[in-house]
Amino acid sequence: MVLRLLRGKDGRLTAYAPVAGGVARWTEERPGGPDWTGPWLIEVPGLVRLTVAQGADGYVHLVGLRRREGKDGPQVDLVHATQFQTGRALTAWHSLGTPHPKDRAKAQRIGAPAAAVDSTGALRVLVRNAGGGVSARRQDPKKGTWERWTDWKGTDVLDGLSAAVTADGRLELLAPAGKGAALRWYQPTPGAAPKRGEDVPADARPDSASAVESSPGTVTHYWRDASSGEVLAWRPDAPAPAPLGGASGTGPVAALRAPVDGHDCVVLAHRD
Repeated sequence: MVLRLLRGKDGRLTAYAPVAGGVARWTEERPGGPDWTGPWLIEVPGLVRLTVAQGADGYVHLVGLRRREGKDGPQVDLVHATQFQTGRALTAWHSLGTPHPKDRAKAQRIGAPAAAVDSTGALRVLVRNAGGGVSARRQDPKKGTWERWTDWKGTDVLDGLSAAVTADGRLELLAPAGKGAALRWYQPTPGAAPKRGEDVPADARPDSASAVESSPGTVTHYWRDASSGEVLAWRPDAPAPAPLGGASGTGPVAALRAPVDGHDCVVLAHRD
């Protein structure tokens, strides 16, 4: 179970986790707890992966990978729903399809989604496509309509894309890949079209990447080394990834920027 925790506009925390049959949700009864309601099951038959993103407006976007059996074999698509207020019901789930709408075999090879909301309020859903690159779909923040899937290119991308947004709303995406590199895309200015950045020297395990804005305007990316399992950190102004230990752990690192004893810090936690 991968638990995602977000704070609503009213200060209450909500936890989301993919479970059999859909998504389990727990909600604080009041800011700071200690009591919670839930779990409440949000039914999504066939859901196998889940990511959660939140915009400056506090709206929570749930994006999942869904696999179902159909008359002509397995059917795969990405689905999206929005929660506008803490503890309230979600919108209906909407299918986003896949980057391969006319090829079911290719659709079955897509990866788990990542999602992020930029400074314009636009939600982007990103996924490893069947060709080993990255595809993205954007929701217009004013109309609420979805643009077509776009191909961001890339090769040898592994599962576990990691997206983060800076305080001024610039999106960064890290995609672990083969051949000792991770691919990176970023928005050079708020609202700009994302562009491909330099490759990051990384031999990352699949599904191990995470990221957080570690200082104003700077995103730090974390992943586990494929051989040692050790956590490494990298940011654009660093000459090389920095080893952080944690070799006995599994999965991505949870990263949170927070004041500690009056200092601006990033706190990391991982499963050992």
